[in-house]
Amino acid sequence: MKVDINKISGKASGKKITLSDKIFSIEPNDHAIYLDVKSYLANQRQGNSKVKGRSEIIGSTRKIKKQKGTGTARAGSIKSPLFKGGGQIFGPEPREYKNKINKKVKDLARKSALSHKVKEKSLFIVENFDLKQPKTKEYASILSNFSIDKKKSLLFTSENSKNIVLSSGNIKNAQVKKIDDINTYDIINADNILFDEDSVKKLNEILK
Repeated sequence: MKVDINKISGKASGKKITLSDKIFSIEPNDHAIYLDVKSYLANQRQGNSKVKGRSEIIGSTRKIKKQKGTGTARAGSIKSPLFKGGGQIFGPEPREYKNKINKKVKDLARKSALSHKVKEKSLFIVENFDLKQPKTKEYASILSNFSIDKKKSLLFTSENSKNIVLSSGNIKNAQVKKIDDINTYDIINADNILFDEDSVKKLNEILK
């Protein structure tokens, strides 16, 4: 499948690039997308929540009042969850949320997400470019040229470009990533996807 390569002005450059049908034109598998996104979000969780149980509270072990004759319930320890400063009942413990999926499923999910974007006509290929200096206004102008400045956008570059990353930092809903970090969640979370020329060539190697 051949598509136009656009200038950063938003106009066609006159050049075309071939997108692999095995990546951009497959029948999307929504269940694979679901599994990959669930795995990605689970892997972002730290699972560090922790509270002290009764056995972990530091304090006196003496009986705090006599067994009978007080008119209130029996109480044998100040560490009891019933008292302020006591241990918590069934509190959260550190746990592992990681959810691993098969590499083939992950690849299928990314291909499916990209195929959805092609069908929605929300995927653009731009000429390789860089900014001479970090300028939010310049990057905002590029997004405006494609009429996507008010939507969630994601630009994939073949190499890290410090100036482009810094220029996009202050723009709401604008994200820039290296093509090596491509994942299904970012693709479907963005309204529009942009690739520079070289990133498309790299993608063919990543998703064979």
